[in-house]
Amino acid sequence: MNKENLVEISKELRQDIIQMINKAGSGHPGGSLSVIDILTYLYFEKMNVDVKNPKADDRDRFVLSKGHAAPALYTTLAKKGFFDKEELNNLRELGSILQGHPDAKKCPGVDISTGSLGQGMSNACGIALGYKMNKSTGRVYVALGDGEIQEGIVWEAMMAANKYKLDNLVAIIDNNKIQLDGRTSEIMPNDNLKERIVNFGWNVVECNGHDFEELEKAFNNAESTKNKPTCIIANTVKGKGISFMEDNVAWHGAAPNAEQTKQAIEEIVG
Repeated sequence: MNKENLVEISKELRQDIIQMINKAGSGHPGGSLSVIDILTYLYFEKMNVDVKNPKADDRDRFVLSKGHAAPALYTTLAKKGFFDKEELNNLRELGSILQGHPDAKKCPGVDISTGSLGQGMSNACGIALGYKMNKSTGRVYVALGDGEIQEGIVWEAMMAANKYKLDNLVAIIDNNKIQLDGRTSEIMPNDNLKERIVNFGWNVVECNGHDFEELEKAFNNAESTKNKPTCIIANTVKGKGISFMEDNVAWHGAAPNAEQTKQAIEEIVG
């Protein structure tokens, strides 16, 4: 792993996120910035994906269950080469391939359309089970928000993943501790989260979701775990990398103006 290279990629992607949301005039910067290091590690270090053969049967698949963080996925896919980076200027425009939530029918590289919170987890379980039945070497990664896991469908899927011993499935919880209208601790506390998921029969690893060395250890742990799925609780910061956005619920779904965008880019570049 070239950590320095991953850091530089994540900085570039953070800039893209801010600029595209500013141009669109709407979007979700906070959760996109908290999850972007995870996507950077997956797409540029871990996952088996090939833009020249994007529909390979044994490819690794990624499901963005927290679909409102679509800007993070879009800029990652563009950087990876699934489509021209100029498309980022069309975020949320009518007819664009880059809608407010990922659309698998329109956007190259998107495996599952998401947006209805919780459902991405069930989709990921289904794909992983299909891979098992077909004896595929592909692995499935699904990113969820810590507010999103308040949805009951997530826990139903976790039970199914345990039953079918889906060791090819990795769930990543973007644990930034803030959701749409407040802190998760106030709305629906996630106390003892690791213990809860362990009790559902999963292997659970906690890590700093902004530290590439810790992410590497966590994903390697998942890959070496057999006969049970793995959940990575990635402790992150909402709006990571931009001082006025960090740990601030106001930036869950607000677009920065021109002055704020300029300041944000300066802080990211350093």
